[in-house]
Amino acid sequence: MTHGVEEWTGTSLWQRLKVAFAYPVHFTRGVFSPANDLLEKTVRQPGTNRPVRCFVMLDGGLAAARPGLAGEVEAWFAARRERLELAAEPLVLPGGEAAKNDPDLPGELIGRLLEARLCRHSYLIAAGGGAVLDAAGFAGALFHRGLRLVRLPSTVLAQNDAGVGVKNGVNRHGIKNALGTFAPPFAVINDLEFLRTLADRDWIGGVAEAFKVALIRDAEFLEWLTGAAPALAARGESAMEEAVRRCADLHLRHIREGGDPFESGEARPLDFGHWSAHKLESLSHNRIGHGEAVAFGLALDCAYAVSRGWLGGNEFERVAGALRTCGFPLWYPECDDKDEAGRLRLLEGLEEFREHLGGELTLTFPDGPGRSRDAREVDIPLMLGAHGLLREKFGGGGAS
Repeated sequence: MTHGVEEWTGTSLWQRLKVAFAYPVHFTRGVFSPANDLLEKTVRQPGTNRPVRCFVMLDGGLAAARPGLAGEVEAWFAARRERLELAAEPLVLPGGEAAKNDPDLPGELIGRLLEARLCRHSYLIAAGGGAVLDAAGFAGALFHRGLRLVRLPSTVLAQNDAGVGVKNGVNRHGIKNALGTFAPPFAVINDLEFLRTLADRDWIGGVAEAFKVALIRDAEFLEWLTGAAPALAARGESAMEEAVRRCADLHLRHIREGGDPFESGEARPLDFGHWSAHKLESLSHNRIGHGEAVAFGLALDCAYAVSRGWLGGNEFERVAGALRTCGFPLWYPECDDKDEAGRLRLLEGLEEFREHLGGELTLTFPDGPGRSRDAREVDIPLMLGAHGLLREKFGGGGAS
């Protein structure tokens, strides 16, 4: 980091700061098993005589799937009381998008952190799906200008995407992530045993993000995913473990090497397929899960890319077929919702996404397998044609 004034330009002082961020993404099994010391090693502060203080937040869905989890957490900390202090009983948060939709929750969480008298050298440990990690991380980033956040993602979607990045956010006024912060975590620990608690829908939901990043970044991974689709759908643990690791690695590589970790520019490659996905989630009042909506968004944008000559029709068929094999419907009744003027409401997502970007609309599309291109304009008739193609191919059955 550099300090002080670097330039004098007559009437202006220019300050330049360089801050390097580094955090590990660990993979383990049984993070709160008695003999597993990974979390302790992660938060340990050498040279400090006082126990490290930690506050634990748990996803309500995870706690329901593992009824004894809060007790496991307390027992794990009790066995290390000379070195670690659990500042309060584990706090259970609403699971899923309810955590991000509740306007009062961030303030309530900050109140709990105040009651626990945490300082900036304390740790917030959040275990759960991406929505809970987002809400907990948002509160933690505001408290004392930022607690040290350790994420324990418990879903595929969180372990391979949402939980390993640098964003936190909550929803407001029907807009996804309308409020948020960029606050890199102190560490991420992916406990692969957590995935065993998932319902089939959540097990497969995160695979859409793997297809997303493979389509625009890694043709070899895309080839592997299409071949592994049956094993992933059948809850093959070794297949899912590899998918999570490779997807997380690609996301981390993009954040590290993409030149825009805090998304100051106009392009958001990792939001490929998300302009319609976010709108579809909103139209369904979150009945359609994020992974399911992303799968639809990928299919829609791939069909559009075919019409523009950027992707071969056979590649679209291969990807759509693999997504269907995984269990994604690729069509929902909300896809055809219209406003009072008869306009397709899904297309409102384009303007909402432009606002989310903060400037000019820039969308990422595949440019052949494993490659991408950015487009600043969308040919609406061609996009409507892609929409009609999905309705024709997938709207007749399996949509729910």
